[in-house]
Amino acid sequence: MKQSRRSTGVLLVLLLISFVPGTLAQTSDNEYQTGAVLWTQSSGERAALSYQAFNLARMILDHDLRTNRSRMRRAIIVDIDETIMDNSPYQASLIKNHQSFSDPTWQAWVNRAEATAIPGAVEFLNYANSRGVRVFYITNRKTAEKEGTAANLKKLGFPNVNDETLLVRTDPKSSSKEPRRLSVSAKYRVVLLMGDNLNDFSDVFENARTVSARMSVTDQNQAKFGARFIVLPNPMYGDWESAIYENQRLSDAEKDAKRKATLKD
Repeated sequence: MKQSRRSTGVLLVLLLISFVPGTLAQTSDNEYQTGAVLWTQSSGERAALSYQAFNLARMILDHDLRTNRSRMRRAIIVDIDETIMDNSPYQASLIKNHQSFSDPTWQAWVNRAEATAIPGAVEFLNYANSRGVRVFYITNRKTAEKEGTAANLKKLGFPNVNDETLLVRTDPKSSSKEPRRLSVSAKYRVVLLMGDNLNDFSDVFENARTVSARMSVTDQNQAKFGARFIVLPNPMYGDWESAIYENQRLSDAEKDAKRKATLKD
């Protein structure tokens, strides 16, 4: 009888916990991301690709400085997360704690201002700034995360971080960066855009929500990559993964099935 009561009590506790935010109900089987995070944190290849991207960016900018006589001031637009700042420790903590992404844990990470710089990013953007090029940071971090973001950028030595140049997401109904990009291009001639997600470059990518559509629109814009658009590597997360899940809310088991079904052998 005593054992039966104890079992019933344990069951009730587990049921109650399942309804409490941040406990067992939000656990996630994201072990599949371990390789991507390890590659990001541990591979020389990741650093090499980042240096390659910023070296190419400098070559493009230098060519424009030599050849384009437009009187309109130049600008460069960069995304922040996994483009100029590395958030892999946050991703690693989610894996170790079997947690999925959540706004509270992300905001806490952002406001600690502990992200590190992507290799080559600080040097290139300071070089661009020294040549009179205005740097704009367009991110889908939210208004509540702006102060922590600015503090992190300044701590790492990124140039000219202020309310004009740091453009966070303010529209709760839309994550599109196009209005912010247009606000910059209305006053400046944008030489380069840098990001880790196709949506960082143009609204033509935003409606491409399936794997095949993203491939197709990328092929259609191939001439712009390495000329106007520069992509930084991010195998940890992004709209590329959402496309695999067909932009649906799925269980861990359903996501695993979608990932395996998408594999080509």
